[in-house]
Amino acid sequence: MSRLSDFLFETATLKRTPRTGYQFLGRGHENVAEHSFGVTAIAYVLGRKRGGVNLERLLLLALFHDLAEARTGDLNYVNKRYVTAHENEAFEDAVRDLPFSDELNSVKDEWRSGQSPEAKLAADADQLDMILELRRLSEHGWKQADEWLGYATKRLKTPEGQALCQEILAAGPDDWWFERRDNLWVNPPAPDEK
Repeated sequence: MSRLSDFLFETATLKRTPRTGYQFLGRGHENVAEHSFGVTAIAYVLGRKRGGVNLERLLLLALFHDLAEARTGDLNYVNKRYVTAHENEAFEDAVRDLPFSDELNSVKDEWRSGQSPEAKLAADADQLDMILELRRLSEHGWKQADEWLGYATKRLKTPEGQALCQEILAAGPDDWWFERRDNLWVNPPAPDEK
């Protein structure tokens, strides 16, 4: 019998697995699947900005970087001082006997080594996803987010990640939908006028 449905049910668990750093920040909430989606979207942008990288590999790194957390839960920086999660074993058990287990184990190993251009961009995407959320919280008055932003920005390694971070910090989280603050806000056109 195929393990594909087991794998998909397990990955769906990430939609119910909370990211735990927010308990220390005191605001915000997110599950691991939401985070993985954000990391993957950012990785795509970084890969397109850099060019010359294996975009498929980059997206796989971003998408599956936290797969083990379906079994271990998300351990934040404080948790990791006291608890050891066997993430390699959890990841390998999650993909065991899948027709693509070798590929995903290779993705896990590349993520852990952090040496390839794709792994470096994926790691920056991981940080930038948190930076986006911290920027949003900061803009909405949560000052502790500013301190966390200082630490998160220092973890960026690639020029593309650092440049995108500066763009994120300069922008307002609501700018994208407030770009036309004209009469349309007061008198939106009728559907047949568009």
